[in-house]
Amino acid sequence: MKKRLKSVKDRIQRAADGCGRDPESVRLVAVSKTMSVDRVREAIEAGVTILGENYIQEAREKISELSSYPVSWHFIGHLQTNKAKYAVKLFDLIHSVDSLRLARELNKQAGKIDKVQEILIQVNIGEEASKSGAAVKDLQDLIKEVGPLENLSVRGLMIIPPFYNAPEKVRPFFSALRELRDQIRESVPPNVGMDELSMGMTGDFETAIEEGATLVRIGTAIFGKRKTPAD
Repeated sequence: MKKRLKSVKDRIQRAADGCGRDPESVRLVAVSKTMSVDRVREAIEAGVTILGENYIQEAREKISELSSYPVSWHFIGHLQTNKAKYAVKLFDLIHSVDSLRLARELNKQAGKIDKVQEILIQVNIGEEASKSGAAVKDLQDLIKEVGPLENLSVRGLMIIPPFYNAPEKVRPFFSALRELRDQIRESVPPNVGMDELSMGMTGDFETAIEEGATLVRIGTAIFGKRKTPAD
């Protein structure tokens, strides 16, 4: 795993250098969904510092078992409102907030534990019925309503683009998210930051970095092929 992780980090550095960005401005989220505690421990000991999980129950077990390690846990899957109370206790950053209803519930549950929960707003730029995410046309209004919630801190945007087995076909979606971020930056309400762009996975993260990604979510290139559908 050390070799795979080093290869990914080297690729991140080359991609950032190639477009004139500081490699330190891109953080690697190792997607550890479906991986055993032992595999995740191996990844941490190889140098992973941020883990991305998709399922609350699975993550809760891993986070408990690996609590002695100084790593950050991010939630990157679809989050149901009734799981918000668990999410705010477990995760440092939630990438996938896609509705005012979910944001309000996260705010309520974070308030109960005196926490300001950092979140990203997930955007469905591809307008795919099968994917979660706020519609582009609703994004400005959603952020204006989420911004004042006292126990949430919006840090940026996240996208899961349509799947293509060709990074250049995905580039327009990454570019569109960056442009959206730049537009929102001009009129952000209090408590809203637009520093983070969570985009790019194993097959296209170099392209995402070229388009401004600050968080790349990589599973297969670190852990190898998993038994469930590709991350």
